[in-house]
Amino acid sequence: MSLIQSAQALLATVLGLARTRLELLSVEMQELLARLVLIMIGAVAAILLAALALGVGAVALIMAVPPEHRVAVSAGLAVAFLAAAAIIGWAVRREAKERPFAASLTELERDAKALEPRE
Repeated sequence: MSLIQSAQALLATVLGLARTRLELLSVEMQELLARLVLIMIGAVAAILLAALALGVGAVALIMAVPPEHRVAVSAGLAVAFLAAAAIIGWAVRREAKERPFAASLTELERDAKALEPRE
């Protein structure tokens, strides 16, 4: 096998490898986009319904207590809502830390190690 044929074979192998990695990246992009759309729709629906339910429930609770305790109940509800918002914010932040394109990056790292010269 001549040097030119070896170089062509190597180039064909590298191009095939790059094509495979780009296809994987494309699939991951499609999955990420579909997941993002579902998360956004679900989040907006949940936020709207939860806000409506909490607002109506808070007003009903405040109206149900005697007038002299309404300020204390309102403050307690505000603290409870703030704590719930903090917990939900923490959970969303934790979920957002997931590394996108993890499979593609792992495969590229493996490819780079495989192409390194061996001693």
